[in-house]
Amino acid sequence: MKKFMISCEESSHICDKAQYHEASILEKVKFKFHTFMCAVCRHHSKNNTKLTHLINSIKGNPLSVTEKKELKSSFDKELQKHK
Repeated sequence: MKKFMISCEESSHICDKAQYHEASILEKVKFKFHTFMCAVCRHHSKNNTKLTHLINSIKGNPLSVTEKKELKSSFDKELQKHK
C-alpha cells in the first residue's frame, strides 16, 4: 500500500507528465490513487486538463497581427491601472 502513496508535489508532477503522455502506467496508478484521496490534487488535475485543452485549441487558431495588437493594447491599459 505504501508503494502507491505519493506527495502532492509528486502528484502534480505526474499530472503534468500525463497531460503530455509521458507518464508510465505505474505513475498513472499512483496518481489516480492519490487523487482519489486528495481533493486539492483532484481540483488541480481538472484545471490542468482545462488549460491543456484551451492551449491546444489556440494552436489551431493563431491570432492575426491586428488581434495581437489589440490584445497587447488591452494588456497595456490594464497594467497602467495597477501602477
